[in-house]
Amino acid sequence: MATELYDLTVPVFTRGLKALSAILDKAAAHAAETGADPQALLALRLAPDMHPLSKQVQIACDGSKLCVARLSGAEAPVNEDTETTIDELKGRIDATLAFMASVPRDAIDGQEDREVVLKFPGGEWPFKGQAYVVGFAIPNVFFHLSTAYGLLRQAGVPLGKRDFLGNPG
Repeated sequence: MATELYDLTVPVFTRGLKALSAILDKAAAHAAETGADPQALLALRLAPDMHPLSKQVQIACDGSKLCVARLSGAEAPVNEDTETTIDELKGRIDATLAFMASVPRDAIDGQEDREVVLKFPGGEWPFKGQAYVVGFAIPNVFFHLSTAYGLLRQAGVPLGKRDFLGNPG
């Protein structure tokens, strides 16, 4: 049986975002146990020119939902990027998961040749559906998931590889 685009997107992004939500739970618990300010965690950056943790979560959600929307033709929900707490970020993850779950498999499968054009301030990147998934969407989402994990790990949140990988079931 061939792997379909749905299998490469919705389950993969769902697992990553659920792991991210659990990581945020551990961050909140760590802050409560140590007396750290959970809001300070959301401002963590790897470098001055990189986005903070809060934006890493927002972009991981956006990358996931926009991939699913671009492939399926569904309208992706719009978020205002106003989350300022761990609970609000977890709510964004939940909303993203709900959107992805609402898109039927048959709207994504078979879209390997669908035109996907990403527009950036410096130009455009045209893709076909499958190349977009494997060459941009998955690496982009996992860049932001990895960065969020790394920020919290560096801040002392007790995380391990299993936390990043999430529940395989």
